[in-house]
Amino acid sequence: MKPKKSLGQNFLNNEKILDLIIEKGNINKDDIILEIGPGTGNLTKKIINKKPHKLIVIEKDNNLSENLYKKFNKNIKIINEDILNCIDKFKFDRPVKVFGNLPYNISTKILASFIKIDNLSKFFSYFIFIFQKEVAERIIANYNTKDYGRLSILSSWKLNTSKIIDISPKEFYPIPKVMSSLIILKPKKKIQYLNKPRNLEYVTNIFFSQRRKMIKKPMKQLFNDYEVIAKQLKINLNLRPQNLTVENYLEICKLYESLN
Repeated sequence: MKPKKSLGQNFLNNEKILDLIIEKGNINKDDIILEIGPGTGNLTKKIINKKPHKLIVIEKDNNLSENLYKKFNKNIKIINEDILNCIDKFKFDRPVKVFGNLPYNISTKILASFIKIDNLSKFFSYFIFIFQKEVAERIIANYNTKDYGRLSILSSWKLNTSKIIDISPKEFYPIPKVMSSLIILKPKKKIQYLNKPRNLEYVTNIFFSQRRKMIKKPMKQLFNDYEVIAKQLKINLNLRPQNLTVENYLEICKLYESLN
């Protein structure tokens, strides 16, 4: 099957890494598995061998979907659709394990769409995803580091994240120009409640669109009495956006919601 550049298709071929993904997935006979972008079915085959209760694959490419059906027939349910159009439909009677070698061009949109689902831990037990390494570093970054930013905060709000391994471009076909990383993301049971996730995106966008500036300016943009609020939150206005913790941003967001 010829990969389509327009769909960001890079198929993972390394058997050891595929086996590592399966190992980390800890699949058992009661599991419902969701695989995003199975491509030629290299990982799909190994998931089937673990005999989960159900395997659902999301593949946008018509030719690949047909090929997967010919290969695996009744062993899988194939949804021939764009993952971004059907994320909200995945509501099962038990938490689902999700695997995916995500297309680089929409990987952050896919992650953000999952994060915005209410009661995330009720529907998903964890996500094992391959991202471009640069994106993975931003997802798992802690505050006071150069990679820390909007994606780190949004991810940390609902997920515990960790990197499993970096993957060389040569392990994919076609060979991408960048390194990749395999990471695992586990939904938190308890999170800070927000009325609307997009408010956190809005707040962090204001801060990190001027990440080299002191936070006095974005605080002033969000609040009329910003100095009073900074004292209330015990935040130093001379700090920069990367110096504030995830908890700081959630507190800022909650206060912003209460005033708007």
